[in-house]
Amino acid sequence: MGILGRIWSGGRPVVGVVRLVGPIGVTGRFRPGLSFASVAPQIQTAFSLSGLKAVALVINSPGGSPVQAALITRLVRDLAREKDIPVLAFAEDVAASGGYMLALAGDEIFAHEASIIGSIGVISASFGFPRAIEKLGIERRLYTAGESKARLDPFSPEKAEDVAWLLSLQAEIHEQFKAMVKERRGRRLKTEAPGLFSGDVWLGRRAVALGLVDGIGDMRSVMRQRFGKRVRFRLVGRRRGLFANMLGGRSVHEGAIAEAPGGLAQELIAAVEARLMWNRFGL
Repeated sequence: MGILGRIWSGGRPVVGVVRLVGPIGVTGRFRPGLSFASVAPQIQTAFSLSGLKAVALVINSPGGSPVQAALITRLVRDLAREKDIPVLAFAEDVAASGGYMLALAGDEIFAHEASIIGSIGVISASFGFPRAIEKLGIERRLYTAGESKARLDPFSPEKAEDVAWLLSLQAEIHEQFKAMVKERRGRRLKTEAPGLFSGDVWLGRRAVALGLVDGIGDMRSVMRQRFGKRVRFRLVGRRRGLFANMLGGRSVHEGAIAEAPGGLAQELIAAVEARLMWNRFGL
């Protein structure tokens, strides 16, 4: 550690703190959440802090995109190995589905007694409107090159073969998720427990008993116990550029989406979807 690093930390052990809050996937003005692009700079900064002894991931997420969750988790694990820095994950209200996948980036996982943990499964939800547009006298015109291009179109009648196709994709993703849980939790996981991979959720202490979580505790208490009362917490927040500040906190990309034709409607729909994801867990 250089002279400036010693001056900044005061010789005290440093814990880099990254908050991972919100649904996982495409984010926007009305849908604050997580994506690899949005959180990668925070994670990289956390691992580059002077005097660093550990990185803490503070997670409050109902899930979302399995790809984005996996990319974020992989980045954390790659940096942890490269820097030889332990990672501890702390669940707040909920670390479910993709949110629990984020927690798997931790060498250890802690939760509150009332935290909602698990939901190791895959879900896909949509709406069907073929009868609605028929009643409104609307004619649906859909042209494709490729017989599978319009699978599960919400304005067309549902086909059994399309549903079977979707279920097969979900099953494959589910197997990937289960394999990741088994790999990261190892012998701590009670794999024989019924319903462990059913998509069900549990509160903190039951999650500990199942091996999904290592213990009950909050970040401040656990880190002070581990590194002493002089430990210094460095919260790494998201960076906003000059243009984002000029636009009142929006990035240029987000502003362009909102002002594009139909962009505001899409953002509002995304906000409703995000709200429904939290509602699944009573939050």
